[in-house]
Amino acid sequence: MAYFRAKAAAARGRIAAAVGAIALITTALTGTAAGTAAAAASGDWRPSGKWSCSGAPVPDGWVITAYDRSGCNGSGSWYQQPVKDGIWTCSGSPIVAGYVITRYDRSGCSGIGAWYHELARDKRWTCGGSPIPPGYVTTNYLRTGCNGVGAWFHELVRNGIWTCPGSPIPPGYRSTTYMSTGCGGIGAWLTVRA
Repeated sequence: MAYFRAKAAAARGRIAAAVGAIALITTALTGTAAGTAAAAASGDWRPSGKWSCSGAPVPDGWVITAYDRSGCNGSGSWYQQPVKDGIWTCSGSPIVAGYVITRYDRSGCSGIGAWYHELARDKRWTCGGSPIPPGYVTTNYLRTGCNGVGAWFHELVRNGIWTCPGSPIPPGYRSTTYMSTGCGGIGAWLTVRA
């Protein structure tokens, strides 16, 4: 009886191996894996972008997140991927509409510098050079912010708000009174509805 059980177990093992081989061949021929959809839905750990050579265009809605000096036969390569809230990008990466830069790391992206992208929101500090989305104004300045490049405080415009020099003045508003001590000492303008 033990002999027949051993034979049956061996047969089951061969059948399982054959089924596994068929699944592997099917995957190779179709380019799909049986858990790919489930992995995508659950937040697959694999990167969602692609490497490209220096000078290649960056698709709309994508950013550059890594740099390899030795890539593309020594001319350098860039890793491009879709933007998302809270992502580090390399210096020179596009800034997607609706996003602002909130942090700076001088040594990021293999030493060329990295910027942290987040969705714009009311009352957020942003780095010097960050875009100011429509409807927002700058209301304060911090010289030492963003690792020394300077930081600007973004707020949604409203009647009676003090704005920094260079801040956009949205349609329907105007600047009236100047205060020399505002915006971290660089001056501020009272912005009111026109």
